[in-house]
Amino acid sequence: MADERHHNEDANEVSLDLDGQNEDIEAAMRDAVAAVEGVESGDAQAQDPPASEDEVVKLRREITDLRDRSMRTLADFDNFRKRSERERQDLKKYAQVEIIREYLGIIDNLDLALSAAGSATGTAEDLKRGVEMIHRQMLDLLKRYGVKEISALGEPFDPAMHEAVSRDEDPAVKTPTVTGEMRRGYFIYDRLLRPAMVKVSVPAEPSRPVADPSA
Repeated sequence: MADERHHNEDANEVSLDLDGQNEDIEAAMRDAVAAVEGVESGDAQAQDPPASEDEVVKLRREITDLRDRSMRTLADFDNFRKRSERERQDLKKYAQVEIIREYLGIIDNLDLALSAAGSATGTAEDLKRGVEMIHRQMLDLLKRYGVKEISALGEPFDPAMHEAVSRDEDPAVKTPTVTGEMRRGYFIYDRLLRPAMVKVSVPAEPSRPVADPSA
């Protein structure tokens, strides 16, 4: 159990965002360098008896090496941060490249359909077939990226995925039911992309008996 807990803690540390810690790490590195320089300049007060000249030379060499390594580490970290920021900006800028590239094929087909409709030999039926083909192509592309339609017509009204824009009474329904769809809704995987815009029919309210004025 201890090993598993330790593994989880390590995984959590790896997943942390470095942005919020950059300044703290830099400050800590600069403090470490300042402390090393302070020891080298004699700011730190030694508590041990005076060391021999050889020991002093050795300590100064170690302090110099530590300072150089600290400066290199600080410079490497600054370069890493800048490189990570550039990569993140590039990822944000070009994240949709593959999707856009696939949509270019749909635009090409739209251009062909419009050209055919404008030609002397083009007919309305040709244009209809072209639009239907492009429509299927777009739906297939959406499905490949996890987008699917929301079932609406004939379904019980669900405010979590249906947006009612009109309402009427219908004695044929027992519960609020979608009887018209003005705009389709979509999910992307298990998240709502947009609700379906629908017409809802509700059960008719029972008529109230009219009071007899002569009673």
